Amino acid sequence: MTITINVSRPNLLISQFKVKGLSPLISHKWSEKAKKEMLDKQMKKKLTAKQAKNPQAEFESSLYLLSNGKHPKGPYGFPAVAFKAAAVRAAKQLDGMNMTDARGLFYIEPDDGDLVQIHSPEPPEMREDMVRLNGKSADIRYRGSFVNWSVTLNVRYNADVVSQEQLLNLFELAGFSCGVGEWRMEKGGTFGTFTLLDN
Repeated sequence: MTITINVSRPNLLISQFKVKGLSPLISHKWSEKAKKEMLDKQMKKKLTAKQAKNPQAEFESSLYLLSNGKHPKGPYGFPAVAFKAAAVRAAKQLDGMNMTDARGLFYIEPDDGDLVQIHSPEPPEMREDMVRLNGKSADIRYRGSFVNWSVTLNVRYNADVVSQEQLLNLFELAGFSCGVGEWRMEKGGTFGTFTLLDN
């Protein structure tokens, strides 16, 4: 017995919309130094003495650069997947939608590599924050923060499953309840919130 299954071509569309930050966006890229220290520890290498803290270097290494800071559209970016993750997380709050299904509905096309460009009238500021490591020892971290920021997202989605209006509402909910970056709403903070602007 032969079973015939008809698979229609998906109706894939792109929606472009602008996102405006409502609270500062705190960037925290893993530095090469931090990644090396983590790898050395996992490989059981002999640990070397910690170098003196360099606030300026730590601040600069926390930022994502478009094409190493030489992109014609501007120097700074942020992972596109962070905005998708926020929207997927927000889907959990909606009746009839779950995170697993939401992951396959759309993705964000990056501007450069895996980053979307950050638009900001001012350069990033250096933040000095006290953090707890593993809930125990305290440390001071220096990270970049964009006070006034916006991004333009190009979202490719399956219009047979989700409408443009539903997609926009999902990202609006994500900006309110999840946010992006460090100390975002989802993690108990108040940073990285955003709203959608009318095109």
